[in-house]
Amino acid sequence: MRNPRYDLLFEEVRIGPVTAPNRFYQTPHATGMGYTKPKASAALRAVKAEGGWGVVCTEYCSIHPSSDDSPYGFLTLWDDDDERALAVTAAAIHAHGSLAGIELWHGGAHACNRLTRQPSLAPTARAQYFVQPGAARAMDRADIAAFRSWQRKAALRAKRAGFDIVYVYAGHDYLPFQFLSPLSNRRSDEYGGSLENRARLLREMIEDTKEAVGDRCAVALRLAVDELQGPHGITSEGDGRAVVELLAEHPDLWDVNVAGYLGNDSRSARFSEEGFQEDRVAFVKSLTSKPVVSVGRFTSPDTMVGQIKRGVQDFIGAARPSIADPFLPRKIAEGREDEIRECIGCNICRSANNEGAPLRCTQNPTMGEEWRRGWHPEIIAPKARDARILVVGAGPAGLEAALALGRRGYDVMLAEAGRELGGRLLRESRLPGLGSWIRVRDHRSLLLEKHANVEIFRESHLSAADVLEVGAEHVVLACGSDWRRDAVGTFGEGLPAIEGAAAVFTPDEVFADAVPEGPVTIYDDEHYFMGGALAERFARAGRVVTLVTPHHLVSAWTEMTDEQPFVQKQLMDLGVTLILSKRLVAVGAGQATWACVYSGRESIEPAANLVLVTGRLPRRELQDALAARQEDWADAGLLSVTAIGDCLVPSSVADAVHSGHRYARELHDPDAGRPLRRERPAPDLPDYPMKEVERS
Repeated sequence: MRNPRYDLLFEEVRIGPVTAPNRFYQTPHATGMGYTKPKASAALRAVKAEGGWGVVCTEYCSIHPSSDDSPYGFLTLWDDDDERALAVTAAAIHAHGSLAGIELWHGGAHACNRLTRQPSLAPTARAQYFVQPGAARAMDRADIAAFRSWQRKAALRAKRAGFDIVYVYAGHDYLPFQFLSPLSNRRSDEYGGSLENRARLLREMIEDTKEAVGDRCAVALRLAVDELQGPHGITSEGDGRAVVELLAEHPDLWDVNVAGYLGNDSRSARFSEEGFQEDRVAFVKSLTSKPVVSVGRFTSPDTMVGQIKRGVQDFIGAARPSIADPFLPRKIAEGREDEIRECIGCNICRSANNEGAPLRCTQNPTMGEEWRRGWHPEIIAPKARDARILVVGAGPAGLEAALALGRRGYDVMLAEAGRELGGRLLRESRLPGLGSWIRVRDHRSLLLEKHANVEIFRESHLSAADVLEVGAEHVVLACGSDWRRDAVGTFGEGLPAIEGAAAVFTPDEVFADAVPEGPVTIYDDEHYFMGGALAERFARAGRVVTLVTPHHLVSAWTEMTDEQPFVQKQLMDLGVTLILSKRLVAVGAGQATWACVYSGRESIEPAANLVLVTGRLPRRELQDALAARQEDWADAGLLSVTAIGDCLVPSSVADAVHSGHRYARELHDPDAGRPLRRERPAPDLPDYPMKEVERS
């Protein structure tokens, strides 16, 4: 039964000609699927609607071939085929009683058009936003008129496809925002100069869209009210506020956020708190009678209610929390808020789109798998037969495997060598800004307590003999991994002689507080969060810290999670010395020899305490011991031994959780191991005839 203090979240809200059934609003967010995977996209959005989100929106949807974001996953509304494909998504959302929103998009100088090879457009001639040879040309009046017609035509297609909310998109530095910002709009005609002129195109887009579809569809304006580029750009105290005042009653809904460069709108938990955008967006509601939605990685229902009661917004906007738990609204409605799978803010979801891959999530291993594997976040097939299963290790993979197996009805024993559950999460969540990562452990341990068929054995360090005596039919090894001491990493091939060096440490030893006092040198050849986070930890403890990496960026892979600029700035602000493009070639007494990755030129630098963050190796001791006694399996009733997560191959927490979940799903599944379902061109779509080439 729902807690009455959350009733406010389930009130209907009028948006122009349509009504949202509640205040839960899944704002537009990328999936990495785009126009090539319409079935997968529809299944993903359908699960959100089933989970109770009153409004479910698509990702960015291009209105014209001059806005092409290849090779990344984006939608298109260029022709009738696109309209038909997107109608599937709208219908899937409607099937569960939710409103369907579509985010019409033109990237302007942000669209490099690698697929279409059309010239990029911008208010003023400029280089494209990405480092490459191309540039964007200045739009003339004919271009602006054409652009307005593209928006109108796409809106009409969206209406015919069945969408209820159609977006005018002026956020994230895309074309309408480029007209708004004085940093990118240097025009001297009626579309440049004064704020009223710079906002002219945006006002016309809203009017055009309303005229085209406003009889049935609500028109939403997504606006970045602060581009976080200082007083010369759009700020929430200056032009951002003035734009809202100017257009206050024009759209049917305001979807507001911060934007600009460096992933400001999607900051990870490492660099922001829940509701972190409030200071810059809270003013909007006081300037308009229309409903307002914003985001802030909201996971607490009490925080959500507070947003409404304090007049910050009318809806609870969410992208990442809706990915982590598509059923978040329903759990609150049913009084199960303790079961919410809270977003940890790791931004592994952002990495998917930035890599051009389908969406993934650390907390929710079913995200992106709804269509291609048929996985549902709240429904799992019951066991096909009885079996007793031993899971060894209660890190992210083991916890997820035990929980999913328990949900299927198997008798599960979960053995953890330590006192606390969590594995690597116990250490990593102690790093600066990563406290929310422990939610991966907390969510699963709470639900495991509700399953009487799952027994948890703490402080149970098992040998091969112990495993064989348990009488389990299937053994799952989730023993984790250890950091390497041989310096083998992405760039480096290793230094065998380093093994016995007294002043060389791994992250495992850092967490065990084994690094003596004094300066610390961190060698990061792994390039995710660990090297930078350890440098920050030591620096905050007052140590003199040097971080060396063979890459030309610090924590380079965090570019994929929209964190890299924040990481590098943080370390620079803390006084960490950064040495880039150098690989480790030798270690001596209190010093290390580095070689430039380009020239090979060597240099010797002090390294009193050298911490190697280069890679990890699976803990295979138990696996190898059981393999050596395979002749005893039959007598013990043991049918299989399977390694999962980091015990199979070290990777991210998200991959570990997915590995554990997949094992549980596929146990006794006759179709286990089948290839992923892949979308292929529909046979009923017409081919475009090739034109005959005239020959002279």
